[in-house]
Amino acid sequence: MFVDSHCHLNFPELADNLPEILDRMVQNQVTHALVVSVNMPDWPGLMDLVAPHDHLYASVGVHPDYEDTPEPGVDQLCELAQEPKVVAIGETGLDYFRLSEPLEWQRERFRTHIRASRQSGLPLIIHTRAASADTLRIMKEEGADEIGGVMHCFTESWEVAQAAMELNFYISLSGIVTFKKAQDLQDLARKMPLDRLLIETDSPFLAPVPHRGKTNDPSKVMHVAEKIAELKGVTLAEIAQHTTDNFFKLFNKIDR
Repeated sequence: MFVDSHCHLNFPELADNLPEILDRMVQNQVTHALVVSVNMPDWPGLMDLVAPHDHLYASVGVHPDYEDTPEPGVDQLCELAQEPKVVAIGETGLDYFRLSEPLEWQRERFRTHIRASRQSGLPLIIHTRAASADTLRIMKEEGADEIGGVMHCFTESWEVAQAAMELNFYISLSGIVTFKKAQDLQDLARKMPLDRLLIETDSPFLAPVPHRGKTNDPSKVMHVAEKIAELKGVTLAEIAQHTTDNFFKLFNKIDR
């Protein structure tokens, strides 16, 4: 069985087709999915979406790309983290790719989320793009290793992955690993220890080969696992077992 550790089922292109997607998840042995928050105004709708489904869970947090949006404080995040369906804080982090300085607001938002993670006891979902040095620095300064979490949709270097794993974080690979030109990420996948690996879709984005260019959804996470198994020279069953075990170990609020 497979688990999608990061998706956005509440985005309109997926939410409008939820029954069909849930059926395809069953057909492809995808047993659980974590629906990840990107801002606070849309969070109540996200919770309404996951509420009726035993195998869907949620996070709470604000993505670093969302500049003009309400900022939750530590107390608010911790209060919302008490909801039974909420199993993680985030996604949070730093993204210097789309936005330019001054970005101190982004760094302060990241610190707030790490503090909420430590206070609530829920793991972090971290997004980092073109900002790995500052991401790791703030993780260390704020004690993110005390709770740990996952570096989602990872595309950074092996050295960054090692540093994150030393801080008690898992590495999650998305459909990008199946792309023909993603040689560096494929090399990283070969090196990844199985006990620190997660898989995800980040859907509706980044559909894996053979669906590249189409709308992605959690039922397609098996293709990520297939590619990793091929790269590592292990069976698909081994990747499924390890990534599923890792998911439940990290998001341990979920009753397996």
